Amino acid sequence: MAALSAGDEFDVLVVGGGATGLGVAVDAASRGHRVALVEAIDFAKGTSSRSTKLVHGGVRYLKQGNVALVLEALRERGRMARNAPHLVRDQAFVIPAYRWWEGPFYGIGMKVYDGLAGRLGLAPSQWLSKEETLARIPTVEPEGLDGGVVYYDGQFDDARMAVHLAMTAVDLGARVVNYARCVGLLKSADGQVIGATIRDEESGREFAVKAKAVVNATGVWVDELRQSDDAATKPVVAVSQGVHLVLPRRFLPGDAAVMVPKTSDGRVLFAVPWHDRVVVGTTDTARPAAAVEPRSLAEERDFLLEHARQYLAVDPTPEDVLSVFAGLRPLVKGGEGESTAALSRDHTVMVSPSGLITVTGGKWTTYRKMAEDVTDHVEMVGNLPERACVTVDLRIHGAGTDDARDKTVVDAYGTDRAAIDQLARDMPGGAELLHEDLPYSEAEVCWQVRAEMARTVEDVLARRTRALLLDARAAIACAPRVAAILAEELGRDEAWIAAQVEGFTTLARGYVFTDPASQAAEE
Repeated sequence: MAALSAGDEFDVLVVGGGATGLGVAVDAASRGHRVALVEAIDFAKGTSSRSTKLVHGGVRYLKQGNVALVLEALRERGRMARNAPHLVRDQAFVIPAYRWWEGPFYGIGMKVYDGLAGRLGLAPSQWLSKEETLARIPTVEPEGLDGGVVYYDGQFDDARMAVHLAMTAVDLGARVVNYARCVGLLKSADGQVIGATIRDEESGREFAVKAKAVVNATGVWVDELRQSDDAATKPVVAVSQGVHLVLPRRFLPGDAAVMVPKTSDGRVLFAVPWHDRVVVGTTDTARPAAAVEPRSLAEERDFLLEHARQYLAVDPTPEDVLSVFAGLRPLVKGGEGESTAALSRDHTVMVSPSGLITVTGGKWTTYRKMAEDVTDHVEMVGNLPERACVTVDLRIHGAGTDDARDKTVVDAYGTDRAAIDQLARDMPGGAELLHEDLPYSEAEVCWQVRAEMARTVEDVLARRTRALLLDARAAIACAPRVAAILAEELGRDEAWIAAQVEGFTTLARGYVFTDPASQAAEE
């Protein structure tokens, strides 16, 4: 592990490479602090790569009366779109109305949503006739349709955003390392946290890294690190699972997404165009514990298919589902018996008596504000110079410096695309697609190893590309070729290739709706 070694000392050590931890690394490094970040597996391996792919204020929070959270999220939506225009785009959402009163009712609510966004708002919402609704979403169920409401929010690629945040942190001088697990905290004679013991997961080597402040940004696993700091501390996180189905684009061929404001379990349901597919989600199911690779439950898959059939004119079948993925939300615990759907999506920052800083809760849209709050605490706890946050206007790696924004072109690599295209021309077979049903080339895999810290087949097919989510069967089919490219780049042998293909295939089968591996999720 070249990026970290024994004896390294930093101002802040961030444990956890999801949205929050990466945001903290960017914020702290942009203020001029010496920063290290360690991630036990890969960036965004957990919750941060498994979202509904929305940059939004949260319509459901407005319904709950949490205006403060909506205001903050709408402000951050605008900043995220401005700072990462290559990864964030405007998206029209249509709320279909099947009762005469739903159009005016939802229309008024969306006007309030528009107003809260202020100068960072997108296009204004408007009422639609039945004909206009069908023009925007031609595959919506027409029977009983009275009209609809169109409003605008943001959409993005979550795992790609995480990768670009990691690259931004590196650009700013931070040391950012995946497959580096925190296995224990270092403490001074008076019990204060002064660093952590890190294990290189590839070599097994362990070493100490010292820091003036340590941030626990491990998502659904924050209580594990908190309890290693103090065994008597009480858990603060409730784990909630959200599941999504991915369908072919023919089920939603128009330019608009569908938003159902209230399902049978009280959640908001979305069907959103994404990478020439349709993402349908999500669920909200309490889980007893966090899992590194969560699996969907049969009732969650059935719930989503049932609601997709209810609102789409053509009923999708299990065989139509290209991929099914599950993610876990770290929700701040409420009272006994409270459902996870009712728990707070606000973020919480806590400082233990030993000085360990823990951040949990929140959502992708507000990652930047969460990071700002955490870095403010870091400066106090670590007795660091207090410096102003600059991330409000900080462009993310790949965004370039041009403030002009083309809302029709979104490229997952941004300004790196030119280098990838050159690599595709220079390397034999570089322009060849990994699979006929996927848009990714062999040159992209090489780039992801050389510039984006990809180390495994899963890193490439699940997060650097989104192959696993776009078509799980196709991802399985191209795993051997990806493993061969990685082996050549990393100097691995045939045994490593075989192990990688076998491991990824086992994992990916759980994303196939009709595969027995996904059916066994409840066990």
